[in-house]
Amino acid sequence: MYLHADIVVESLKFCQQQKGLKIYGWSIMSNHLHLIVSASNPKITLSDILRDFKKFTSNQIIKSIENNERESRKSWMLWLLKKAGECNKP
Repeated sequence: MYLHADIVVESLKFCQQQKGLKIYGWSIMSNHLHLIVSASNPKITLSDILRDFKKFTSNQIIKSIENNERESRKSWMLWLLKKAGECNKP
Protein backbone atom coordinates (compact mmCIF):
# COMPACT_ATOMS: atom_id res chain seq x y z
CA MET A 1 0.00 0.00 0.00
CA TYR A 2 1.31 3.42 -0.98
CA LEU A 3 1.39 6.25 1.47
CA HIS A 4 0.15 9.50 0.01
CA ALA A 5 3.64 10.98 0.37
CA ASP A 6 4.99 8.12 -1.77
CA ILE A 7 2.58 9.08 -4.53
CA VAL A 8 3.82 12.68 -4.37
CA VAL A 9 7.48 11.58 -4.53
CA GLU A 10 6.84 9.24 -7.48
CA SER A 11 5.03 12.05 -9.33
CA LEU A 12 7.93 14.43 -8.69
CA LYS A 13 10.40 11.84 -9.99
CA PHE A 14 8.32 11.41 -13.13
CA CYS A 15 8.22 15.17 -13.71
CA GLN A 16 12.00 15.31 -13.29
CA GLN A 17 12.65 12.49 -15.74
CA GLN A 18 9.97 13.18 -18.34
CA LYS A 19 9.15 16.88 -18.16
CA GLY A 20 12.43 18.52 -17.17
CA LEU A 21 11.47 19.61 -13.66
CA LYS A 22 14.50 20.73 -11.66
CA ILE A 23 14.04 20.36 -7.92
CA TYR A 24 16.29 22.42 -5.64
CA GLY A 25 14.41 21.82 -2.40
CA TRP A 26 11.21 20.24 -1.19
CA SER A 27 9.28 19.40 1.94
CA ILE A 28 6.19 17.25 2.23
CA MET A 29 3.95 18.31 5.09
CA SER A 30 0.86 16.48 6.34
CA ASN A 31 -1.51 18.60 4.24
CA HIS A 32 0.64 20.48 1.72
CA LEU A 33 3.92 20.56 -0.15
CA HIS A 34 6.72 23.13 -0.43
CA LEU A 35 8.85 23.15 -3.59
CA ILE A 36 11.74 25.20 -4.92
CA VAL A 37 11.75 24.26 -8.60
CA SER A 38 12.35 25.40 -12.16
CA ALA A 39 11.73 24.06 -15.65
CA SER A 40 14.78 23.02 -17.64
CA ASN A 41 12.93 22.24 -20.89
CA PRO A 42 12.15 25.48 -22.78
CA LYS A 43 9.26 23.74 -24.57
CA ILE A 44 7.39 23.02 -21.30
CA THR A 45 6.67 25.86 -18.90
CA LEU A 46 6.86 25.45 -15.14
CA SER A 47 3.16 26.27 -15.00
CA ASP A 48 2.38 23.38 -17.36
CA ILE A 49 4.53 20.97 -15.36
CA LEU A 50 2.90 21.92 -12.07
CA ARG A 51 -0.60 21.73 -13.57
CA ASP A 52 0.09 18.20 -14.82
CA PHE A 53 1.76 17.23 -11.53
CA LYS A 54 -1.21 18.42 -9.46
CA LYS A 55 -3.82 16.80 -11.68
CA PHE A 56 -2.07 13.42 -11.85
CA THR A 57 -1.08 13.35 -8.18
CA SER A 58 -4.52 14.33 -6.89
CA ASN A 59 -6.17 11.66 -9.06
CA GLN A 60 -3.73 9.02 -7.78
CA ILE A 61 -4.30 10.00 -4.14
CA ILE A 62 -8.08 9.87 -4.63
CA LYS A 63 -7.78 6.39 -6.18
CA SER A 64 -5.58 5.33 -3.28
CA ILE A 65 -8.19 6.49 -0.77
CA GLU A 66 -11.04 4.84 -2.69
CA ASN A 67 -9.19 1.51 -2.91
CA ASN A 68 -8.05 1.41 0.72
CA GLU A 69 -10.53 -0.84 2.50
CA ARG A 70 -8.88 -0.13 5.85
CA GLU A 71 -9.36 3.65 5.63
CA SER A 72 -11.99 4.50 8.25
CA ARG A 73 -12.22 8.13 7.11
CA LYS A 74 -12.73 7.34 3.42
CA SER A 75 -16.15 8.99 2.96
CA TRP A 76 -15.13 12.11 4.85
CA MET A 77 -11.80 12.46 3.01
CA LEU A 78 -13.39 12.04 -0.42
CA TRP A 79 -16.13 14.52 0.48
CA LEU A 80 -13.53 17.01 1.71
CA LEU A 81 -11.42 16.67 -1.45
CA LYS A 82 -14.51 17.08 -3.64
CA LYS A 83 -15.55 20.25 -1.81
CA ALA A 84 -12.03 21.68 -2.03
CA GLY A 85 -11.96 20.93 -5.76
CA GLU A 86 -15.27 22.72 -6.27
CA CYS A 87 -13.84 25.82 -4.60
CA ASN A 88 -10.88 25.84 -7.02
CA LYS A 89 -12.94 25.82 -10.20
CA PRO A 90 -12.94 29.12 -12.13
